[in-house]
Amino acid sequence: MARGKLRIYLGAAPGVGKTYAMLSEAHRRIERGTDCVVAFVEHHDRPRTEVMLHGLEQIARRELPYRDTVFTEMDVDAILARRPAVALVDEMAHTNVPGSRHTKRWQDIEELLEAGIHVVSTVNIQHLESLGDIVESITGVRQKETVPDEVVRRADQIELVDMSPHALRRRMAHGNIYQPNKVDAALSNYFRPGNLTALRELALLWVADRVDEYLQEYRSEHRVSKIWGSRERIVVGLTGGSEGRTLIRRATRLAEKGAGGEVLAVYIARSDGLSSGSPKELAVQRTLVEDLGGTFHHVLGEDVPSSLLEFARGVNATQIILGTSRRRAWQYVFGPGVGATVARDSGPDLDVHIVTHEEAAKGRGLPVTRGARLGRSRIIWGWLTGVVGPALLTLLVMQVGTGLGLANDMLLFLTLTVAAALLGGLLPALASAVVGSLLLNWFFTPPVGQLTIADPKNILALVIFVLVAISVASVVDVAARRTHQAARLRAESEILSFLAGSVLRGETTLDALLERVRETFAMDAVALLERESETAPWTCSGSVGDASPLSRPEDADVDMPVGDHMALALSGRVLPAEDRRVLAAFAAQAAVVLDRQRLQSQAETARKLAEGNRIRTALLAAVSHDLRTPLAGIKASVTSLRSDDIEWSAEDQAELLAGIEEGADRLDHLVGNLLDMSRLQTGTVTPLIREVDLDEVVPMALGGVPEDSVILDIPEELPMVAVDPGLLERSVANIVENAVKYSPEGEPVLVSASTLGGRVEVRVADRGPGVPDDAKDRIFEPFQRYGDAPRGAGVGLGLAVARGFAEALGATLTAEDTPGGGMTMVLTVPTAGGRLSAAPDLSAGVTS
Repeated sequence: MARGKLRIYLGAAPGVGKTYAMLSEAHRRIERGTDCVVAFVEHHDRPRTEVMLHGLEQIARRELPYRDTVFTEMDVDAILARRPAVALVDEMAHTNVPGSRHTKRWQDIEELLEAGIHVVSTVNIQHLESLGDIVESITGVRQKETVPDEVVRRADQIELVDMSPHALRRRMAHGNIYQPNKVDAALSNYFRPGNLTALRELALLWVADRVDEYLQEYRSEHRVSKIWGSRERIVVGLTGGSEGRTLIRRATRLAEKGAGGEVLAVYIARSDGLSSGSPKELAVQRTLVEDLGGTFHHVLGEDVPSSLLEFARGVNATQIILGTSRRRAWQYVFGPGVGATVARDSGPDLDVHIVTHEEAAKGRGLPVTRGARLGRSRIIWGWLTGVVGPALLTLLVMQVGTGLGLANDMLLFLTLTVAAALLGGLLPALASAVVGSLLLNWFFTPPVGQLTIADPKNILALVIFVLVAISVASVVDVAARRTHQAARLRAESEILSFLAGSVLRGETTLDALLERVRETFAMDAVALLERESETAPWTCSGSVGDASPLSRPEDADVDMPVGDHMALALSGRVLPAEDRRVLAAFAAQAAVVLDRQRLQSQAETARKLAEGNRIRTALLAAVSHDLRTPLAGIKASVTSLRSDDIEWSAEDQAELLAGIEEGADRLDHLVGNLLDMSRLQTGTVTPLIREVDLDEVVPMALGGVPEDSVILDIPEELPMVAVDPGLLERSVANIVENAVKYSPEGEPVLVSASTLGGRVEVRVADRGPGVPDDAKDRIFEPFQRYGDAPRGAGVGLGLAVARGFAEALGATLTAEDTPGGGMTMVLTVPTAGGRLSAAPDLSAGVTS
């Protein structure tokens, strides 16, 4: 069953007339014969809105008890049982009463759409998830009821219901929105002119972004490669802290102000354990960024600033957003921090935004909690602490005096050994123990100035000092290695978890997976290579990256075999052996994705072949019967006329000649449809668009039907349409002939036309048996004849040709039920430029 279509009336503020516009649309659809019901509408005791409910069928609400009170909610089961064509559902962001099937009303709407029911709904701009922070800062009110932006973006139609702040405040003052006792408080708080202006700007910007999405779809469908505007691509650096949600929302708002802006949230998993993001918080942030239309990326990198900049440049980002450092002032002695480093190294091509948040300057904990894989700078500091530190400590103790005692002197040197172990590992700590023991012997153990020890107790003390120093250094080094292994395994598990999630979500694009590999391992290029046999040359099945595609695994910096005849090749740097385990998982998934794509391609090819065979079979059946029938009638009449055995009267001859003419006309019509269908399938239909009046084209299309079988209602004031007159005439002729064929005798077909916005609708309504909803799309397929149509009624190409010609004109052809029985064909064609309908547009009509 086809998914229903969603239309949303987006309001700039409460009271602008969303519900009124939705109900006006319902009345228009009912006038056109659409089965439309009110699933849930809240009029808030507004008289003009309540009046609009008159004449509309309303589904009874479901009553739910909660906390000693009975609430009413939309009854989803009743709507599904009623199965209307269109359901009106107000207040999309509403939170349902506990005990309902779904938590949010937009989830109820999703269920109706999945059931094939079209839905018309409403939502205010302040209820969009990405705008929660900015709306709170403008109005001082935090919206608790929100709807994910992606849910609204997926709507088939979004119409902005707008009103100037002064007009809205005037409506408020007249009592058209709230009760009189609430008007003064509302005007002085939420409905201040500044608030309404800001909300209006947010709504216009958001809808403008939606228009840009339509433009991008158009460019993609029509293969437009020329640049029509710049695009902002914003990278958000996440740490796993709660401030990430603020950064994501801020980035989304920045992206929405640009043309086709894109948000990419990235988390750098550090192998040295210095970044310990919360897996639970990262999962929440991944869901948030995906709900807001962005993407989440998990990258493995040794150095966070360089990895972040490398990722940003790899995706051609224009901006980077980072949070204010959570370090306290004293912690800056350990380095400038990620934000300052990224801003310093970003260069002129990247803008770096540092966003404040509530967690700023609250600290991350002491550096000693950090883990262990030692970078070059830490090893250098470890050696300096282990070798130079004891000498400096000796000078300091000698300046202060030697009255501390040998035991305290040893503890001071032991402290340096432990510090060297923490910074540089085992070797600097051992060096510190050796240097410290020599200095203790020379400067602090009698006899001073000699490497000899007079008191045996001091010998024992020095031995113990060395053993303790070595033991402590070994323990610290082992702990550091275990911490590094744990951090490494944790990073690997996070990446593998993401890979498994992508498999479960059905992400099957090979290029996307290879791009994920390139991002994760910070490579220049990634390619999937394969060959048919051990001696056959390698071929590239897919590649990403700036470098030229790799042609052999031997040319790559890293290659990962996948079976006997496939390999994943990477260029850019040499990976450590410990990374190959994760790379193997990516390689196996790449092979699976490639096989899946090929199977899908083979399935599509098989489907096309089956469709071609079906059409050929149907064509043979049509030629064998439907085309032979008029030929047989023509031959019989001609044979009779040429017979010398019978003398035909003038009336008989006229009747035989009429039969020949009728058979020739039928044959010409059938052959014409077959040729038209062939032209459509081969793509050789080229319309010549020009401005014409409908009352010049439609009457000419009625020449093939009896005069009394059609009632024509084409108003003279209709705007001109931009079409190919010949194709439009053929399309209308086929529609009318089909309607006359199935209409009962004595029931004429009504052909009417009216304007709808910038388009004109031609409606052909009959009183025939009609077509069920599940068959309305099938009747437009080639060689389809519905019901008990006789074999001589045609080959089933009329409506297929009509829709094909309509689509070639940029028009649409759909089937609807005729009120009272029958079927109505709706042909919607575009009007000529600058000649739109003068009829009033009630879609945003709200009376002050």
